[in-house]
Amino acid sequence: MKLLAQRLLATLCPLVLLTLANPAQAAAQLTIGLIPAEDSQAMIESSRPMLDGLQQQLGMPVKPFVASDYNGVIEALRAKKLDVAYLGPFSYVMATSVADVEAFSVAVTKKAGQSTYKSVIITRKDSGINSLGELKGRNFAFVDPGSASGHLFPKSGLTQAGFAPDGLFGRVIFSGSHDASILAVANKKVDAAAVADRILAQAVAKGVVKQDDFRIIWTSGPIPESPMVWRKDLDPALKDKLSRALANLKDLPWGDQGLLNGFHPTNDAAYDIVRDTAKVLKLDLKGMK
Repeated sequence: MKLLAQRLLATLCPLVLLTLANPAQAAAQLTIGLIPAEDSQAMIESSRPMLDGLQQQLGMPVKPFVASDYNGVIEALRAKKLDVAYLGPFSYVMATSVADVEAFSVAVTKKAGQSTYKSVIITRKDSGINSLGELKGRNFAFVDPGSASGHLFPKSGLTQAGFAPDGLFGRVIFSGSHDASILAVANKKVDAAAVADRILAQAVAKGVVKQDDFRIIWTSGPIPESPMVWRKDLDPALKDKLSRALANLKDLPWGDQGLLNGFHPTNDAAYDIVRDTAKVLKLDLKGMK
């Protein structure tokens, strides 16, 4: 019996040491956070082909998590409850101010063929609003304080156009998602809203809203696409496997963006334009967290 116990210890000790050295392997699953561009269930379902493909490539379960807002995903990263997250450009920059994370990959789709998109400010054609100046006193919807196309870039655009966003509107709401903002305009709950151009196009393609009902009164310059982000302390072998797995995800539908042409490498410096835009508004990124 004593000899059996010794042999058992000899077998288990290396496994225990491996577990301690590699917690990701011990967990035997990858937890991935998704920004709430839609409601949580819709976000998971639209991401399902990618999640299933990633699970197949990695050979381990992939568990999705969608918070009620951008900050919830950032907090989960900071608390190490997530291994990886798909963040918006601005929410990524916010995350780097409070958590040890970095962007490493970005989706490129066959349709876009590039890793940028734009913010637009939309109104109904029957609203009587034809220019930014005519937003004075009107009700407006941003998406989330941590949204690049739904808050940061349009607010900066208004500032650079000579308007003071904080005093321009009658009432301001944060809708929580781009889809919600689009519907708020369509249903006359607000007079105008800032949203991502590709999410508006997708809502039109799905028949949720009609393009002819809207007028675009402002368009931003190119915004770097939402990155995949990992915690820096993930096991290097897992990082390498994850990068290769994402690069191999092709011809799969990816939310509102069409078919994937793989996830291409990116880095933190690609999001300096987002930091520069935040400086225009004199934002305290840590304070917004």
